[in-house]
Amino acid sequence: MENNAVRSLEPKELWNNFADINAIPRGSKKEDKIISYMVSFGKKLGLETLTDPTGNVIIKKPATPGMENRKPVVLQSHLDMVHQKNADTEFDFDRQGIDMLVDGDWVKAKGTTLGADNGLGVAAIMSVLASKNIEHPAVEALFTIDEETGMTGAMGLQPGYLNGEILLNLDTEEDDEIDIGCAGGIDVTASTTYTEEKVPEGYSGFRISITGLQGGHSGMDIHKGLGNANKIMNRILMAAGDSIRLSALKGGSLRNAIPRESFCLVACPNGMEQEFLEVSAAEIARIKVEFRETDPNLAIVVQAERTPDTMMGQSEHGALVRAVDAAVNGVYKMSEEMPDLVEASNNIAKINASGGTCSIECLTRSSVEESKMEVANSLKKVFENAGYAVRFSGAYPGWSPNRNSPILKVLEETYSRLYRSKPSVVACHAGLECGILGTHYPDMDMISFGPTIKGAHSPDERASISSAKRFWNFLLAILKSIPLKDRQF
Repeated sequence: MENNAVRSLEPKELWNNFADINAIPRGSKKEDKIISYMVSFGKKLGLETLTDPTGNVIIKKPATPGMENRKPVVLQSHLDMVHQKNADTEFDFDRQGIDMLVDGDWVKAKGTTLGADNGLGVAAIMSVLASKNIEHPAVEALFTIDEETGMTGAMGLQPGYLNGEILLNLDTEEDDEIDIGCAGGIDVTASTTYTEEKVPEGYSGFRISITGLQGGHSGMDIHKGLGNANKIMNRILMAAGDSIRLSALKGGSLRNAIPRESFCLVACPNGMEQEFLEVSAAEIARIKVEFRETDPNLAIVVQAERTPDTMMGQSEHGALVRAVDAAVNGVYKMSEEMPDLVEASNNIAKINASGGTCSIECLTRSSVEESKMEVANSLKKVFENAGYAVRFSGAYPGWSPNRNSPILKVLEETYSRLYRSKPSVVACHAGLECGILGTHYPDMDMISFGPTIKGAHSPDERASISSAKRFWNFLLAILKSIPLKDRQF
């Protein structure tokens, strides 16, 4: 396996720890194996190691000689990773480790997500814990679970487990950025039941397949105008109008990933096939022109299929298509306070319709609570008007920027000294755990940074090798520069 090539990269301690955890299945809500591994890792080092009732792992390491009078630091990353693969990739995330390769300056995976989000952060913390020559103050390593599908690890962490005064979150994805704020989010789920009709004689079947979209992170990439497979499929269904009836539909897989693929089976009355194919072809041509720059590999195929046994009623079919058409998707509002920051957005992430049930799953994000609920309530109204029951769940707060943060000044000065340039101080539209952790530890000074990772939450995910080295050197320099405690005893 080419994972050996990854293990030979510098800094070796970082890449070897990354390869170790990437050999362990660690999907969201399936972290038992990685939790056990991290507990064993801490105990083998002879460090105080514990898990809290939620499943978060905490490993504590005393300060190195001469650093005892510095403020204690929490190093934080999440253990879980997003599981996404290409349709033609045979891979069992529950049983297999990630198969990696080196391509120039990039580490990639073969047809799946890489897990650099947030595996490189985890690996960096592991390397600090295992080191014998890195200078650092007292360190508390906090490895949270289930960040990607609910942030339940951060939500479940209780006061009293941590004593750190500064938290370094290692979960951002551009190495020249220092993050001081992030969006909050809420899950919006619309669901209904419908009576299936038996497809009468005189109908033909067609399968519509959408593949090849770039996909990506539904927060960090939402402003890029990337194609959403669910919206694109809906455009084709709308264009077809009454010439078809939906039998089954499956699009997208995770709330926090822009959907790359969608597949549906439709029934078409004999005699209307040509009209359906012509109208579909015209709409597909328009779609491909629209997304030729952002999604050049988009493939949309309409092909004859065995006639399905059942189909959705005409009124239910129409209600679904009109609702998805009206529902907000993509950027809803840009921030007035921070240039180029998305304030509010929505991702129509998953649509499943078959066997008499239909569900539509969205993830709404915003750095402003009022905007978040404005979008969520807009979706609620659209789907309720179509006869769907709507449920809000999984809400989590954003992280308000603090430009006067003392640790921000340390990072800015350290970065400028190392790289002779100023870092960008930003807020992001992703959901970092800092906002949630800050509700449990309101006096903790928090900051976020990380190595350059592209294509997170998609099989195009890749991590820059040169950036990982810069990130590692930056982390070590920060640990040496942590300020003195306010009181000396």
